[in-house]
Amino acid sequence: MAEETPWQQVLRYANRANPYPLYAELRKTPVARQPDGTYVVSTYGEIVELLHDPRVSSDVTKRPVAVPAEQGHETITEVVLDPNIITSDPPEHDRDRGMMMRHFYGPPDSPHLISDLEPEIRRIVAGLLDKLQGKTRIDVVDEFAYPLPVTVICKILGVPLEDERRFHAWIQTALEGFDLGPEFASEEIQRQVEGGRQSVQEFGQYITGLLDHYAEQPGAGMLSAMVHDEGPEGRMSQGALVSNAVLLLFAGHETTVNLIAHSVLTLLRHPDALEKLHRRPELIVPGVEELLRFESSVQFWHTRSALEDIEIAGTTIPKGAPIFLVYGSANRDPERFTNPDQLDLERPDNQHLGYSQGIHFCFGAPLARLEVQAAVGEFVRRVENPRLVVDPPPYRHNQIFRGPRHLLVDIDGIRG
Repeated sequence: MAEETPWQQVLRYANRANPYPLYAELRKTPVARQPDGTYVVSTYGEIVELLHDPRVSSDVTKRPVAVPAEQGHETITEVVLDPNIITSDPPEHDRDRGMMMRHFYGPPDSPHLISDLEPEIRRIVAGLLDKLQGKTRIDVVDEFAYPLPVTVICKILGVPLEDERRFHAWIQTALEGFDLGPEFASEEIQRQVEGGRQSVQEFGQYITGLLDHYAEQPGAGMLSAMVHDEGPEGRMSQGALVSNAVLLLFAGHETTVNLIAHSVLTLLRHPDALEKLHRRPELIVPGVEELLRFESSVQFWHTRSALEDIEIAGTTIPKGAPIFLVYGSANRDPERFTNPDQLDLERPDNQHLGYSQGIHFCFGAPLARLEVQAAVGEFVRRVENPRLVVDPPPYRHNQIFRGPRHLLVDIDGIRG
């Protein structure tokens, strides 16, 4: 049996809690061909170069070289749903993203749609911490990191918050049913894959019903606005509406949950930084950027491929080859960041790739920043003497959206 490559080892669940030593090994070969024909790019400079290279496609249907499905490269949503803005190229990408951004940030008469949410975000954070008063042990994920962003994104989109239990179950099952590593062929993962596909299908049907409702009865929120948008390019197709609405609801909270949980985990592992942030709360703004660099919510992305032969870092990525861009490794690249394995809340020139770059830069980043700054800042201010119960905590199975499944913390109380 052939020895596994560093990348194959990264993908194993046993290494989910700490992939960073393997990333360091991976960076010795900035562009590394894998046994299945994938090219894994792990260094900052090369990833940035490819993020801005028009010869790199995000549309998996454009791969001239098919990747066998048994290798696990196709995502569940690609099988069940139409392409969304993350898995499409211009001009379709530009048209659909432009429409979505117009409604996310607010039309010209309400350009402060996201920034105006800050008081409500802070109210939600305060309420969540108030509910924890009297407890001596809390689960940061279930009781704090998750409720905030899911409440906010439901309000923005116009998704009934009372439906949260339903779509949360679908999302978690879909995330568990995704694997790109050597464990993909196991019976357990195959069962999860099948369950994931069914969950995405049910999630899509739910979103379809919600969009149909708004088509008949316009209401508040982004989804209703998208349904009725007849801009210069015309209406978005029904398939694109459904797939992008699924993306908005999923990405609008899932990555922020991981970032809040990882931020708390990282600060508790670095008591000097925690104390510094407690003394100087204004550091929460640069601090969140450093926390995102240190523990990237999206570890890598996997749908890109080469439209032509691409020469980079002494390697030729052949036309049609899948390309994986490993953000989690790039954000710890010592060629770009001084002492990258050290947490520095005042790190200068912190141009991390936590939200990617180029045309697929995460347009939800301003909202995520607001949420995490409010949540982590108030956690540091109000939670008395927090201590990790288990380190490392249990992690979710998913390799891309990496985060703790639970984060148990003992506390002495919650300040008023």
